[in-house]
Amino acid sequence: MKLTGGPSNDRDDARRTLRDLGRRRHCSFKGHSGTHRVSYGRFKRRITQRTGSEGPAASTPLATSRQCEPSFELDAVRQRLELDSPPGHREPARRGPQRVNAPRAFTAEGPPAAEDAPEQGWVWTAAGPEHGGAHADCVQRGHALQPFALLDQTPSGQRGGKSVMRLAAPSLLNDYYTDLLDCSCDGVVALALGSSVYIWNSETLTLAGSLDPSPSPGRERRRTPSVSCLSWSRDGVTLCVGTRRGEIQLWDVEHKRNMRSLPSHLSVVRGLSWKQQLLSSGSALGRIHHLDPRAPEPLVGAVVQEEEVCGLQWSPGGDRLASGSAGGRLRVWGGDVAGVAGSRQPIATMTQPSAVKAMAWCPWQRKVIATGGGWNDGELRVWDTDSGTCVTSANTNSQICSLRWAERSRRLVTGHGLPHHRVTCWSWEFPSLRPVYQLSGHSHRVLHLAGNPDGTRMFSAGADQRFHIWDV
Repeated sequence: MKLTGGPSNDRDDARRTLRDLGRRRHCSFKGHSGTHRVSYGRFKRRITQRTGSEGPAASTPLATSRQCEPSFELDAVRQRLELDSPPGHREPARRGPQRVNAPRAFTAEGPPAAEDAPEQGWVWTAAGPEHGGAHADCVQRGHALQPFALLDQTPSGQRGGKSVMRLAAPSLLNDYYTDLLDCSCDGVVALALGSSVYIWNSETLTLAGSLDPSPSPGRERRRTPSVSCLSWSRDGVTLCVGTRRGEIQLWDVEHKRNMRSLPSHLSVVRGLSWKQQLLSSGSALGRIHHLDPRAPEPLVGAVVQEEEVCGLQWSPGGDRLASGSAGGRLRVWGGDVAGVAGSRQPIATMTQPSAVKAMAWCPWQRKVIATGGGWNDGELRVWDTDSGTCVTSANTNSQICSLRWAERSRRLVTGHGLPHHRVTCWSWEFPSLRPVYQLSGHSHRVLHLAGNPDGTRMFSAGADQRFHIWDV
């Protein structure tokens, strides 16, 4: 057969290949009408025409039906990712059909478009007789633990060894980057256990009930996202709940009704904080949204930081917002939140060697904030946000998972992970920072801390699924 339709080197290559493989000198393929013989030139022309008209070849990783548009934004695709786990510990991908949000982007023209309300509703479940809270008998071995069931109680005079009271906290998520415990100004404790939030009255020591997700028909219970953070409003009326799917729910706990589902993030909600009636939320993609729940369009402003948000907290006066990042940066933003300012810069940026997750503003020194270092750091620092400098620090030789100020006693309280798993109470008289006493009782890291309204007691929740009440 005479090969035509190509240069001489192509013909030589074709002959050499066919000879080495011991094949015939005709390319044969079977169609609907039998075997056809095609010359090399015709075969080459067909391949050239097909690749030129139909898009990428089969070896290209992009499918021909989903070519990139000129307006394609890589950041919008990043926002679709469901970042359910701390950095380096991502969970396996979910199987089955998923609800994918449309790409969102921050633009100079205005704020991100509000997303649809979450498909999943929430319902109030009143505490039954089996949920006796702290008045219940100790749980017998082999029986399922109920939230806030009393495990043991010790005299409040014993400091440094035992807690005043130890309660059960089953299904508490062991995740350093979550914020699952808060106490309102009325002494009502909210604690997230798995996908539910339990409401417990610290004054009467009774469990009021829980907020539980109500899946849509046909949705499997196991696909329900767990709670990633929560926060009481400063007047104690509204509880805000953020989930790993990016949903934000507002609840009037006293009247047991869902007030509103706010525009959600496209990734895990990592932080929530209130400034009077304004709610700020931070996500695992570094987005900080400012929301006014009273407005028809609640999103009133937004800023972006480079790394994911690990912590978020407004100062007591509401004039500064602190945001911690996984990259070890503590940023302080001004109180003006209106509009979308992609180019807006923080008024101060401080750096530490580990993620800034544990942090709290000092109630009586309005421009002072304390932060705790993680596993590779373990340093407790107190910062002056006016100058952006660390005014004092102390090495705890332990991971700091949580941090709170006790205003009445003017103490700083820290919850620790490895290797000690304890709560430490600090005295801070500028510039001195020294430990006063240590409280032992948790067998795993102390992930969350919260204080009661009068500042006499501190609540802690640990990875050992125990809830402790401490007399400080």
